[in-house]
Amino acid sequence: MGAVYFLLGLILGVGLFWLTWRRSARSERPEARATVAAEVGTPDDVAFDRGRVQATLDSLSVGVVVADAEGATVLRNRAAESAGGAHHGDVLVAEALEPLLRAAVRGEEGRRTLELFGPPGRVLVIEARPTVGGGAVATILDITERARVDAVRTDFVANISHELRTPIGALSLLAETLVDADDPTVVARLSGKIVKEAERLARTIDDLLELSRIELGGDALCEPVRACLVVHDAIERVRGVAEGRQIQIGVTCDDDTIRAVGDRRQLVSALGNLIDNAIKYSEDGSTVEVSARQDADRVLFEVSDHGMGIGPQHLERIFERFYRVDRARSRETGGTGLGLAIVRHVAVNHGGDVSVFSQEGEGSTFTLSIPAATE
Repeated sequence: MGAVYFLLGLILGVGLFWLTWRRSARSERPEARATVAAEVGTPDDVAFDRGRVQATLDSLSVGVVVADAEGATVLRNRAAESAGGAHHGDVLVAEALEPLLRAAVRGEEGRRTLELFGPPGRVLVIEARPTVGGGAVATILDITERARVDAVRTDFVANISHELRTPIGALSLLAETLVDADDPTVVARLSGKIVKEAERLARTIDDLLELSRIELGGDALCEPVRACLVVHDAIERVRGVAEGRQIQIGVTCDDDTIRAVGDRRQLVSALGNLIDNAIKYSEDGSTVEVSARQDADRVLFEVSDHGMGIGPQHLERIFERFYRVDRARSRETGGTGLGLAIVRHVAVNHGGDVSVFSQEGEGSTFTLSIPAATE
């Protein structure tokens, strides 16, 4: 319904401008000047009407371009002026817009989707329609965010289908092999693999539910949360994994008065995922350091390891769903590729951010920055 009202308002606004413009053009003919003056008022009135229409269209986030009966542009709002972004983008938008307007003047509606590679990349939809009494109007709509969401959704469906198919296929194959196995040693080995694949499948589902809950659960709670309590709760979540690999977790959180603003459950989940990743990508018997400190108006949670590190070619993508730096290592440790995506969404929900510093062969340090509570 909102789109209908917007379209009606746009048509009325353009119609008002078109009537004013046509009448002002007629007023230029001496034989009609007196008659038109009575109809439309003084030149100041005409200028006022045109300025009012321009101001109205400038307030819209959608680009609007109006052409006369000859296809010449007579009005362009502010959003249309900046639709292309950089100089080469303006040229591409103009090349796509002009033929659509010429066709609309002839009575043919047209639509074109234009992809600008940037940086930053943008996706624009340009539509042109004829107007009553001659001329045409075109709209330029930026659908970059919608296109990005659609692409993420498509990738997510494809990835989750693959990620679930792998353990399910392994479970099916192992179960079929187990049916025909008579050797107790083989039975024990196959049963162990079935348990491992089932646990991997359960972790993937749990992480998917956690990610969906964080993404769709609305805004995070805004309440003071003790940073040290978040650290200790997160460590307790992964203590069993650390002990199984004899990895020591060092904690630095001396100031128990530090408070972060947010949802304790989400913060524990994010920090727990960072610690879990650090354990998985560290060597047995090594050390993982976890700390919390306040820096101005931010609380910084840091997790450092001395593992394999992350190559620079991976740093821009590690927060994507299902992206893995080392797929073989992930299969061995049971990683789902969703942990860092959860961390990123928690950071965004809290108005914070997450960053990483890493060197291959020396380890990584992840920093989760969350707004601090004020007095």
